[in-house]
Amino acid sequence: ILDFGFDRLGADQSQIDHPILITECACNPVQSRGKMAELLFESYGVPSVAFGVDAAFSYKYNQQLGICNDTGLAITSGFTTSHVIPFINGEPVYEACCRTNVGGYHVTDYLKQLLSLKYPHHISKLTWERVEELKMEHCYIAADYASEVQLFQRGDKEAEDETRCWQLPWTPSPVEEPPSEEEIARKAALKEKQSQRLREMAEAKRSSKINELENELKGLEFLLEELKDIEEDDEIVSFLASRGYASKREVESAFAKVTQSLRKAKGEQVPSEEKVDISAAEKYYLIDIPDDELSAEQLKEKRRQVFLKSTTEARQRAKQRRLEEELEKEKEKKLEEQKRMENPERYLEQLRAKYKELSEKLEQRKRLKTNGNHANGNNNVSGGVGRGERLNAAQRERMRLLTTAAFDRGKGEDTFGQRDEDWQLYKLMSRDNDDDDDDKPDHDETELARISSRLREIDPTFFPGSESGASASEAPRFRPLTKEDFQIILGVERFRCPEVLFNPNFIGIDQSGLDEMVGVSLRRLPSWVQGLEDKMTSSILVTGGSCLYPGLGERLEAGIRMIRPCGTPIKVVRATDPIMDAWRGASVYAAAMQFPQQTFSRTDYYEKGEDWLRRYKFKYTI
Repeated sequence: ILDFGFDRLGADQSQIDHPILITECACNPVQSRGKMAELLFESYGVPSVAFGVDAAFSYKYNQQLGICNDTGLAITSGFTTSHVIPFINGEPVYEACCRTNVGGYHVTDYLKQLLSLKYPHHISKLTWERVEELKMEHCYIAADYASEVQLFQRGDKEAEDETRCWQLPWTPSPVEEPPSEEEIARKAALKEKQSQRLREMAEAKRSSKINELENELKGLEFLLEELKDIEEDDEIVSFLASRGYASKREVESAFAKVTQSLRKAKGEQVPSEEKVDISAAEKYYLIDIPDDELSAEQLKEKRRQVFLKSTTEARQRAKQRRLEEELEKEKEKKLEEQKRMENPERYLEQLRAKYKELSEKLEQRKRLKTNGNHANGNNNVSGGVGRGERLNAAQRERMRLLTTAAFDRGKGEDTFGQRDEDWQLYKLMSRDNDDDDDDKPDHDETELARISSRLREIDPTFFPGSESGASASEAPRFRPLTKEDFQIILGVERFRCPEVLFNPNFIGIDQSGLDEMVGVSLRRLPSWVQGLEDKMTSSILVTGGSCLYPGLGERLEAGIRMIRPCGTPIKVVRATDPIMDAWRGASVYAAAMQFPQQTFSRTDYYEKGEDWLRRYKFKYTI
């Protein structure tokens, strides 16, 4: 800070060859004075230094302007502290001053906290600098805090007039306009161009595939012609093995498959009978041949064909079942649609009733599974649930059989397993035969999902879960963000935050407010002067950056009047410039002829040390 100030003043030499008058707070500790003197003398090399209280300079400057008397009170509220300093005949009485650790910082911080809690989604916009600007622009001191709060609680027209709005940057959502005819024509032409390109690519790919299939078909035809010239079976097997085939039937099957693929590529229709013959007779040609007539390679191929045939048939059966289920569902859907067309209100009422019934049933099942259904007579008063209460009927029967077997075994010799009945009991106790409902798909849940989907289709007011508790009108609705969503509303915060200057307990500081500090300072004045308190209250000057709030003077006057006797003269005035008057008053003293006599030099500092600073006192009377 000192580097910045000296640089702006043009003092850019290695040493500052000029006396310094620096301000401090009232009753500044000697250690702080010593640190500042050490910094100025040893780091900057100033010739002499003087210390003065900023509030005293502001009071004396306004006294010269005729705003306040030579005897009175100076109330200053700064960034972190607030002071009340009495003046008698132009000199401050530090023994009677009062201090509170509350200032403009606490007001800004309190306002920032309130707005951050009120608008958490705009917390990034609530920077310290912006909140400081909002405080200085909109905050004020309420004449009566309780009545002002009641005014905002009523929410009438007067409270609305006292409310301020800060509009954050907001860009409205673009409104989609219907495309013009030119735009539609342009998009259609572009789409047609892309479709033509895709058709050309598909045609080129189809031609390439046809060429490949024709070449493969010619190769298989040539291979079959070569097989006609070979008569020995062993030579046929070795010849086919060299070409990558196991038998002549496999070559013929490949030939038929390529022929069928070529017909498909050319767009020709393939008879379904030919498909069946190829898939059944040609593909699994080794299944009906006995094993003793096959070689080792052919046996391996036969096992593979058996596996493929079984999996293919299972897949076809599953596909057939799915088709049947789909047909059944389609039939049920048509029946439901017919019922809905006949009587829509009754159909919707029945559907809602079924949905509610299934919802309650599943909820009851879930509750019994979680909390226990007390089916085994274990009524646990403490609320605990045993494992037996969470088991279904099959699991409880299995536990009963295990318990019975264990009880019989403890009676004597263990003969379990010697009789056939024991093995039947063992099968019943086996976990593999345990009919656990949890492993099976729940038909009720599937039906509930289907009904819920159907209700969403035909009833726009339906919302899942609304039938069992909340009404359909309570369903959450999502809306686009509007201008009002980007507004910071300042209502009760305007006077609630500056109120900490009079009630610091709002922010957890157990100290006196500004009006109470005046009473404390008056009680500390010397009692031998008659009428001194009345002179003090008749000239009260407020100064400092935190005294700029509208209504501060009226609130101070009302608060001081409550702690003073009836008829006491009270006059509260504000400094001409609460922020700069301290500098102006200090500049007047620094330009006076007597100023060099109130400074102490660098020589005195080195000879007398910091203890001399304890006895130093600035004289404000010129």
